[in-house]
Amino acid sequence: RSTLSSSSAASDVYKRQVSTQSTGGMKLYLFLLTVVLCVLKITSDNTCLQGVNLSCAEWGKLPGVYNKDYTFPTHQEIDYYQQKGMNLIRFPFAWERLQTAQFAQFDQDYWGHMTDTINYATSKGLKVVVDPHNYARYYGKVVGVDVPVTAFTDLWTKLANNLKSNPNVIFGLMNEPNTMKTETWLEDANAAISAIRATGATNLITVPGNAWTGASSWCDNWYGTPNCQVMLGVKDPANNFVFEVHNYLDSDGSGTHDTCVSSSIGSQRLATFTAWARQHGYKAYLGEWAGGRNQVCYQAITDILSFIGNNTDVYRAWTWWAGGPWWGDYIFNLDPYSGSDSPQLAYLQPFIGGNRKC
Repeated sequence: RSTLSSSSAASDVYKRQVSTQSTGGMKLYLFLLTVVLCVLKITSDNTCLQGVNLSCAEWGKLPGVYNKDYTFPTHQEIDYYQQKGMNLIRFPFAWERLQTAQFAQFDQDYWGHMTDTINYATSKGLKVVVDPHNYARYYGKVVGVDVPVTAFTDLWTKLANNLKSNPNVIFGLMNEPNTMKTETWLEDANAAISAIRATGATNLITVPGNAWTGASSWCDNWYGTPNCQVMLGVKDPANNFVFEVHNYLDSDGSGTHDTCVSSSIGSQRLATFTAWARQHGYKAYLGEWAGGRNQVCYQAITDILSFIGNNTDVYRAWTWWAGGPWWGDYIFNLDPYSGSDSPQLAYLQPFIGGNRKC
């Protein structure tokens, strides 16, 4: 939530103060100029982040063999998406590969590949969402039920200590918590946020909800107490977080079908969550979404990005699902395939690039 006024408001304050001052004019001028510059910086940081999930490091059986069961994004892929105007990568990884046992030190081979990806992307000016793609599980056990919350906070303490000096890194708490009490997930999330801030890290944090963090079910109760009630309890001492939601366009919202319900299903499914976020002053990040290779889905892509563009007071970022070196002819693959750009990219392109808001 923003507690700062706009740059124009800061300028008005400056004008009023200067018109009445009698002493200390230079000090007052310098102070207020600093305020204006800080506000301008914060305003410019609200430029929309637009990008893609580069999914491959979380693939396969555990522990798995590198370049057989899983791999990592290539520098060439990162360059490709930057050249297309994108400025954000969501980077899923497997917690069990990074920490092969609870509270363990990071596996140096896996961490080495992770840091290579993170450092290369951020050196090119992209931001990277670091995403433990674990569904609030560790080796299949629920965090806060079968796995102690302290194991989760240990993961995030270590990640934050290693990455906090890089302002282009965003901390994505967890991918798609599900099949658990929403209250338990809130306790997990708040514990991780507290651990991150205890390291001195000020990086942006993305916070998902329960029930696979579906936008369309944010206020439903089929999974227990709705996210729209429980997640009001998120506590971030730095007040620098956004809610992450996912929004697929197929019949059951699972992202497993190449058809879209209608050309406007994306905006329809985002509407309730968006109104909730606006009512409570929250910002949002659409972390996963996609549509297939057909005219209805192409229209739905335009619809959802137009909706986000019409609600820039709420939305800060979006990332398409997915790209990655092993997706091949997967229905949502955004990587070039057989020498050609993905068909969906043509419908994303008008909404990418520049210093636009979402």
